[in-house]
Amino acid sequence: MKIGVLALQGAFIEHIHVLRAIGVEGVEVRLPADLEGLSGLILPGGESTTMRRLIDRWGMGEPIVALARRGAPIFGTCAGMIVLAREIAGGEPPILPLLDVTVERNAFGRQLDSFEAELRVPILGDQPVHGVFIRAPVITRTGPEVDILARLDDGRIVAVRERNIIATSFHPELAGETRFHRLLATMAAEHDDPGEGSGRRPHPTRRSQVER
Repeated sequence: MKIGVLALQGAFIEHIHVLRAIGVEGVEVRLPADLEGLSGLILPGGESTTMRRLIDRWGMGEPIVALARRGAPIFGTCAGMIVLAREIAGGEPPILPLLDVTVERNAFGRQLDSFEAELRVPILGDQPVHGVFIRAPVITRTGPEVDILARLDDGRIVAVRERNIIATSFHPELAGETRFHRLLATMAAEHDDPGEGSGRRPHPTRRSQVER
C-alpha cells in the first residue's frame, strides 16, 4: 500500500514520517502522474492560498477529485481542510470541494495565538487525541452526510468525516499522534479490497485497528 502526501507546499514531510512510523509507504506527490497507484492521499497544513495557486499551476485539481470519487481516502489537516471544503467563509471560491462543510480561515487568530488541546475522538478510542492548532480553521457548517469527529470544549467543530474524506483543523502529525493516519491506512486497505466496492461508504472502522 502507498499513501501520497501532497508536497507542493507546507508541512508535508512530517506526514511522511508518521506514515513510515506505522509501516506504510509514504510518497511525495507533486504532479498528476504521482497519483498513480496510490491507495490514499494526505493534504498537509501550509498556506491555502499558495496551495490553490500551485494546485492550479500543476494541474492537480481534477486528478485529486477523480481519485476521491473513485473512493480513495483523502485526509486534510489545517490548510488541507480548507482545500477540501465546499465553502470558504468570506466568499472565497472553493479549491477541491469534496467535503460538504463551511470553513472559517484563521479562526483562532494569528500564529502567536497557536495552542494545543486534548480532544475526545470516540472513533479513535478512549484516549484523548493531542492536537496542535496553528493559525487553524474551524468548521461553521456541516452537511447532512458529514460526521463530526471532534469538538473543542466550547463546541467548535475541529474534525469531520464524510465517507472517504477526513479533515482536521489541527495537526496530529506534529504531536506524535498516529491514530488518524492509522484510520486513513485502514480506509485505504478497505478501498483496495475488491470485495468492498469503491462506490460505497466505508464500513465503520474497529477501534482496535486505530488505537496506538
